[in-house]
Amino acid sequence: MPNRLAKETSPYLLQHKDNPVNWYPWGEEALARAGSEDKPIFLSVGYSTCHWCHVMAHESFEDEQTAAFLNEHFVCIKVDREERPDVDSIYMRAVQAVTGGGGWPMSVWLLPDGRPFYGGTYFPKSPRQGMPSFLQVLDRVLRAFHEDRAILERDAGNLTRAISQTIRLDGGDAQEAFDLRVLEFAFQNIAGQYDRQNGGFSPQPKFPPGMTIELLLRLYNRYGWRHALEMVSHTLDRMARGGIYDQIGGGFHRYSVDALWLVPHFEKMLYDNALLLRAY
Repeated sequence: MPNRLAKETSPYLLQHKDNPVNWYPWGEEALARAGSEDKPIFLSVGYSTCHWCHVMAHESFEDEQTAAFLNEHFVCIKVDREERPDVDSIYMRAVQAVTGGGGWPMSVWLLPDGRPFYGGTYFPKSPRQGMPSFLQVLDRVLRAFHEDRAILERDAGNLTRAISQTIRLDGGDAQEAFDLRVLEFAFQNIAGQYDRQNGGFSPQPKFPPGMTIELLLRLYNRYGWRHALEMVSHTLDRMARGGIYDQIGGGFHRYSVDALWLVPHFEKMLYDNALLLRAY
């Protein structure tokens, strides 16, 4: 029987609509249930073309035993990071603070009020290569929630304050003067990283530089800086001729594993293609 994700429009969420896990989309319904039942929240964030998201889904979220444990002890929320980059960004900061790294699938455990206290990325179904199994992690988190609640409350408070300090929603009260010198400084830094032979602004791996291209096009349009347009044109031409561009299906893959834009990492990101469509 499909879960609540069957009513969603996100391709990623719809991939999980037939999981035995009682998934909720991000929203008030899930948070209200966690609060009323005083249950921890398991937040899982990914995207439709993520390889390890699919692996964890097949190993754990389609597994009846794992789903039963999740459904009994947690309120489970699924988020598409391409649909809710705001939610993804906040909780990714938490995972990076806790583990020193991040990635997808992102697995985060929250107090009923939404404050994170623990997180990670992919967890295997069975222990391997020094990683505990997903069920082992769930069991430890649950025991900590019931036996060491005061410690979790303290840690969640500290983590939330640390995250809040890195997020500036209104720009703060004091803003540096933003003038042409700032733009010139940014332009010189971009030009210094430019790959004159292959295009782009980094060594391998090479990611489609959507926002950098947009900035350079604006600089050319406003100030007539010819080199800005040359860097953009060269980069877009080399990307379109390389393997990072899907010559059959269209669209650009997430990145090229080499400096030549030749060998792609076979994922496509909606936000990359949206930015590149406008640039081209």
